[in-house]
Amino acid sequence: MKDIFNAPFIKEMTETTALMYKLGWDERNGGNISYMLDEEKVTPYLDTEDVIREIPTGFAAKELAGKIFIVTGTGKYFKNVEKDPENNLGIIKISESGDTAQLLWGYSDGGRFTSELPAHLMSHTQRLKANPENRIIMHCHPDYTLAMTQVHEMDEKKLTRTLWGQMTESIVVFPDGIGVLPWMVCGTNDIGIATAEKMKKYRLVIWTLHGIYGAGKDMDETFGLIETVEKAAKQYMLTAGLPKENAITDDNLRALAKAFNLTIREDFLG
Repeated sequence: MKDIFNAPFIKEMTETTALMYKLGWDERNGGNISYMLDEEKVTPYLDTEDVIREIPTGFAAKELAGKIFIVTGTGKYFKNVEKDPENNLGIIKISESGDTAQLLWGYSDGGRFTSELPAHLMSHTQRLKANPENRIIMHCHPDYTLAMTQVHEMDEKKLTRTLWGQMTESIVVFPDGIGVLPWMVCGTNDIGIATAEKMKKYRLVIWTLHGIYGAGKDMDETFGLIETVEKAAKQYMLTAGLPKENAITDDNLRALAKAFNLTIREDFLG
């Protein structure tokens, strides 16, 4: 077997979690990531039939049976992942029944996956139906996005239109818009169900006064989605209350959609 610490998926997770911590998106043990892996990319590093222990998932994810994920651990700090990935990350395989995770590697101190794994699995299920290339679910607490939920009406159409209007790149990066949930208790199946419902048509879901969920095909795309929302939210918060001399109009947004061949939420304009 090859050294798993040199595996590309381990490096992606450790580098991304370190960056997210440095940006202030994942304070203390806040935030979590799950990354669905192709088995053929795992087998050079692990025997996928050698199960260390089984952990109940708290949700019967039958549609994901046999799928392998690398997942951040519960109570773990993103700042520690890079220096001790085996303790802070775990590689799991969903059992045939879907209600148990078979631990293949990691959580070396006896820990387990994030408490929000059910929400992740629900979202993975919906995003795979919407786009089979979507393999990552990423949750974090970006400062300006979170601040914006305190002062902006939390309506999907209005919030998306505001963020599209902050900078030219916004509509190019998330033309499908942003889903919104009201404040809910985190770490529950209820918020997971609600998030997954939004994930049927959005790759981004904002949890009011909590954070954001993003889905994508790889780390760059998923991180970039959240990064762009956060940049737009920052522009909004820096200029809120100030007189505006310039603005991106609906016609400007339509011109961008045409130039970049985008399918946008036309009902979010006007």
